[in-house]
Amino acid sequence: MSGVSPESGANPARALDERFRAEIGTLAPRHVRDENLGPGISPDMLWELFDAQATSRHLDLAARALGVAKRGYYSIGSSGHEGNAALSVATRATDPALLHYRSGAFFVHRARRVPGLDPIRDVLLGVVAAAVDPISGGRHKVFGSKPAHVIPQTSTIASHLPRAVGLAFAIDRAARLGIPSEWPRDSVVLCTFGDASANHSTAAGAVNTAMHTAHQGIPVPILFVCEDNGIGISVPTPPEWIEHAYGTRPGLAYFDADGCDPIDALTASERAVRWVREQRKPAFLRLRTVRLLGHAGSDMETAYRRPADIAADLVRDPVVATARVLVERGLSKPDEVVALYDEIGHRVTAMAELVWREPKLTSAAAVTAPLAPAHPEAVRADVLRAGTSGAPQRADHASDAPPGRTAVHDQADSRSEAPGTASRYGARLTGPDRRTTRTTASASEPATTVAQAINHTLADLLARDPDVLVFGEDVGRKGGVYGVTKCLQKRFGARRVFDTLLDEQSVLGTALGAGLAGFVPIPEIQYLAYLHNAADQLRGEAATLQFFSHGRYRNPMVVRIAGLAYQKGFGGHFHNDNSVAALRDIPGLVIAVPSRADDAAALLRTCVSAARVDGRVCVYLEPIALYHTKDLHPGDGAWSAPAAGPHVEIGRARVYGDGGDLTIVSFGNGVPMSLRVADRLASRGVRARVLDLRWLSPLPVADLLAHARATGRVLVADETRHSGGVSESVCTALIDAGFAGRVARVTSTDSFVPLGPAADTVLLDETGIEKAAAELLAD
Repeated sequence: MSGVSPESGANPARALDERFRAEIGTLAPRHVRDENLGPGISPDMLWELFDAQATSRHLDLAARALGVAKRGYYSIGSSGHEGNAALSVATRATDPALLHYRSGAFFVHRARRVPGLDPIRDVLLGVVAAAVDPISGGRHKVFGSKPAHVIPQTSTIASHLPRAVGLAFAIDRAARLGIPSEWPRDSVVLCTFGDASANHSTAAGAVNTAMHTAHQGIPVPILFVCEDNGIGISVPTPPEWIEHAYGTRPGLAYFDADGCDPIDALTASERAVRWVREQRKPAFLRLRTVRLLGHAGSDMETAYRRPADIAADLVRDPVVATARVLVERGLSKPDEVVALYDEIGHRVTAMAELVWREPKLTSAAAVTAPLAPAHPEAVRADVLRAGTSGAPQRADHASDAPPGRTAVHDQADSRSEAPGTASRYGARLTGPDRRTTRTTASASEPATTVAQAINHTLADLLARDPDVLVFGEDVGRKGGVYGVTKCLQKRFGARRVFDTLLDEQSVLGTALGAGLAGFVPIPEIQYLAYLHNAADQLRGEAATLQFFSHGRYRNPMVVRIAGLAYQKGFGGHFHNDNSVAALRDIPGLVIAVPSRADDAAALLRTCVSAARVDGRVCVYLEPIALYHTKDLHPGDGAWSAPAAGPHVEIGRARVYGDGGDLTIVSFGNGVPMSLRVADRLASRGVRARVLDLRWLSPLPVADLLAHARATGRVLVADETRHSGGVSESVCTALIDAGFAGRVARVTSTDSFVPLGPAADTVLLDETGIEKAAAELLAD
């Protein structure tokens, strides 16, 4: 430790920097050059490794200095993990990488393999949140690069692992189905994470999914890399726990390397990557590292770690270790290594002085620009696009396939969309432009239920678009719990319609990976209540990717979820769940809720096209209780309709009737209930119109205001809960817009949905709607 100034002890970053010079400066130069570094390892390779490691180290030091000077922001360093640069050496620049937040040296090395990239500038732009940051655009400090095939991740708890598994699966699936993908068929997906994350249920589930899939003979070329530094923030990981947990798993090849020994790290990384590339199966590499400079920022690890443990980690500093090999093998003199180290430091410091002056994001519009791209005309064109034959496509070999359709613009058509209902209420689509685009059918096209319309629409989409995949629990052979995907696997094959294992995180992870590989995935979550244990795959992964990559990466997907309440004789709260608050809180997420067959078809088509055109993440919430409903009133057949519904633009509502006394706003199960209430009100001389929101996010605010102002009274009939329900946002939208009329709401109770008749005591019902309407009209 000679040569380290006494005052540097108060500054761990400075102490680490000075320690490098002290350690290397005391080495005696070797006059015999030993280039026998191991199979496939050249001196140039070792120099490249050191350069990337030293650059990553100086980037850590610069990030801390920028933070102290109030010019940079929170970031987590990679010091002690620089051995992960060996993984970049072992992989191709076209292998997709989903990185741990300490994989800085990997990023530096990978970026330098791509002409035109400057990892020093790119990383520092992220540290200072500059608007010109080439990956996040100033929104977060992440390791990511489209040209370098590094998919940005902000995860600290392994939430990116399901996506990585999905991508490994989808790369091969895309090649087999002829879907264009940016990654070669023999790519290896690299996924790095920490030892603490390895204990998270998300990581365990993702590894299990990879093994489960590979066990069936399906290629899953993924290398899981656990960068094991032995501690998660302040909680130690038991020694050898990672090997104990993952080292003897059947179907998971296991490799181990000392990330603080450059030769061992290079050798093991090359072996592991080669094995995965050749076998197309998952493997696990434990890369033993150390954590220097604490967890992040101002973390003082002396508060929870023994001095002896901190000192032991310093002895294993991987940057020092690589420099020592260069000197001890006679590949360089000590002063030459130190000179290169200092020269890198000067370059990083000079760049830091430049980048902190770069402009930051200065408006909410600029910040949110990548969240919800919307090109409605392009989406409309994709909805109405004919198949490859030049005509609308259908599954001709299916006996119950929907007949062919053609697209026309016809406002009059929208007034006769359902027998009974239309004539009674004059059902029509409304929107700011007052246009209706209808996909018309022949007069003989049969009326369908919501479930049948979804089935027919999925069949149409699968027949027309080879990039569509349909999958989830029980969707294949069984055809879904409610028969919604019946016969689709038989018609289109198990490569495009398939069952997954019973793990919602893996279902959504498969969709996340498939979207990256060029597909438009339509995963199914069997029940709304089942989503909640995997909601972070939507919030933390799907919805954030466009945001944190400034739109350079997208997650096109339409998540079908069977949900809401009113199932008779079945369920309890797991099968009757009316909680959608967690979904409505996710920025940029599209939420569609059809209530009848033609809307079920139209909204699904719109969601799929929005995913394809704009990369939107859509949730398509299907009211289970309306799946097979045919009647509005007993025996009238008014709640069935042809599946050839009109194109419905995102954020456009549907109105039934033109009554001038009251607007009842609802969605899902509440729509037919509200229509029946409107009938009873009409018998008493009250003329009410019913507005079906159809979109819970974004809300159809323009339509809502137009019909609210037309009557001056609004009743929101909300089947979700009183607290955190949809009605809160509807009322808020009216208030924000300055609506001066009367507003009331009637909702379900703040309760889980119980089994049997007890459910009737807590759910919205027609009696409650009618009573609330009467009270509102009486004022």
